[in-house]
Amino acid sequence: MSDEGKQGQPYEMIVEAGKVREFARAAKSRNPAYFVPAESHPVSPVTFLASSAFWSTPESSPSRGGPPPNWERILHGEQEFVFPNGPPHAGDVLTATTRIGKEYEKEGKRGGTMKFSELITEFRDRDGNLVAESKSTAIETGKATTE
Repeated sequence: MSDEGKQGQPYEMIVEAGKVREFARAAKSRNPAYFVPAESHPVSPVTFLASSAFWSTPESSPSRGGPPPNWERILHGEQEFVFPNGPPHAGDVLTATTRIGKEYEKEGKRGGTMKFSELITEFRDRDGNLVAESKSTAIETGKATTE
């Protein structure tokens, strides 16, 4: 049975200037837009919203209640961020909701049947406007990659 469309509970994420700066430094960025004073509301790096995982709760997962994943068989396939009006800025308060997108299978050469699951997270501002959308693809291999 497909879980396509199933979604987790929304969670709040505050885009903090210090975290924007830390993320940019960790990514070895030299873009000065990330390092302006907090009161100037620095823009976040385009991949910054990946850190929303630290704000989510177990209830935020659309897969909650199902069997736990076998992490030896999970691969990160791809990640995409879309910003209708540019990345968020420090001071923005976002509400994120994650849902399961497409699910499909392919035969692999070494890992057996691979199951692909797309996770889509929408980030909305206080007025409910879409600020960003993140799409990631998880791949579950048919057998552990160490086998």
